[in-house]
Amino acid sequence: MPIQNDLLEILCDPITKTPVQLLKQDQVTAINAAIAAKQLKNIEGNIVEEPLQEGLITTDGKTIFRIDNDIPIMLSDQGIAAEQVGGI
Repeated sequence: MPIQNDLLEILCDPITKTPVQLLKQDQVTAINAAIAAKQLKNIEGNIVEEPLQEGLITTDGKTIFRIDNDIPIMLSDQGIAAEQVGGI
């Protein structure tokens, strides 16, 4: 079940308070290619190993958050700096 619009409207980056939007499929594909190549680290510094099914990105394009089992994971240390992925 996709994320509901009313929930999406209130979600934001927990640190900067920047609103988020859903990742497009081509963005998810680019992120997953970087994950498969072991090129992505989360804010905490750990290599991201699990591919994304869905995700959110801040409207300023700086931080990516995963959605697991229809639940947005909005923990600041689990965010991914989008600058690590070319073409986002």
